[in-house]
Amino acid sequence: MTSTDSVPGLAASKKAQLAVAVGFVLTGIIWGASFLFMKVALGGLSPAQVAWSRLVLGALALGLFVLVRRETLPRQLSVWGHMTVLAVSFCVVPFLLFSWAQQHVTSGLASIYNATTPIMTAIMAGLLFRVERLKPVQLAGILLGILGVVVIIGPWQGLDFSQGLVAQFAILGATACYGFSLAYMRRFVSATGMSALMFSFLNIGIAAAIMVALTPVLVLTPVALDPWIVGSIVLLGCLGTGVAYIWNQNTVRAWGPTRASTVTYITPLVGVFLGVLVLGEHVTWNEPVGALVVFLGILLAQDRLRGRARPKTDEGADASASTPPVVTR
Repeated sequence: MTSTDSVPGLAASKKAQLAVAVGFVLTGIIWGASFLFMKVALGGLSPAQVAWSRLVLGALALGLFVLVRRETLPRQLSVWGHMTVLAVSFCVVPFLLFSWAQQHVTSGLASIYNATTPIMTAIMAGLLFRVERLKPVQLAGILLGILGVVVIIGPWQGLDFSQGLVAQFAILGATACYGFSLAYMRRFVSATGMSALMFSFLNIGIAAAIMVALTPVLVLTPVALDPWIVGSIVLLGCLGTGVAYIWNQNTVRAWGPTRASTVTYITPLVGVFLGVLVLGEHVTWNEPVGALVVFLGILLAQDRLRGRARPKTDEGADASASTPPVVTR
């Protein structure tokens, strides 16, 4: 190959890398803003209606991409069974928990708690599904992450088991669902060969179908709509629960799941900033301090502070584990 032949290939490679990097940043911004979108949408919709709307809109957005690219649905019944489990554990339950909890906590605090997902994933992967053996440093990271959560809760201020504290535990329940789902993906859905788009579409689409089936039970309550509420739910559904999932999947395939999981560091920064700027929310000192402790725990739990080179992840490897550590979610 001559030097002139290699230039177009090099340019195309750099362009692809830039596209992945831009998608990574946009994913972090959109998922960080999702907590603001949920808070605004709750001004006129019930928590179940918010979860229902974001899943249905997300499924429609992803479905359009599937039609344009003419991708075919998997035929194995086992794949559909596993994806149904993930639809419930990764979408339906945590989305309902987040929507309910954000009636009682700030959007910024919800985004901070969302950053505990990698800690939950390490617990589920190492202790429940045993898909990886936890090293002492990783166990220390999990304990440090738990300490960070305690700092965020601030028990020295007095524990008032009102809706606020219950809501914080509900969010932790949602991130535990994310951790369960990510470990489940690695254990049961790691060799399906589905594309990033198809995996996202099935995950969101099945969850949307479940919510539609539950419409008479959960969703048929009065609504109060205005342009801000409508705009928030459309952005939350089409972008946060739709397009951003594809960007995240592509990032994992290009960078590997560990590097892609650093989107966790972007979302709380965006969530807290927008909560303060747009909604006038207040941040107490223990919330960012606790978040920093959680981030340090994440680094230890992922064994990323040892300063050694890691093997390069093959593009397209472990596609099913490429779901985001936070759908925002």
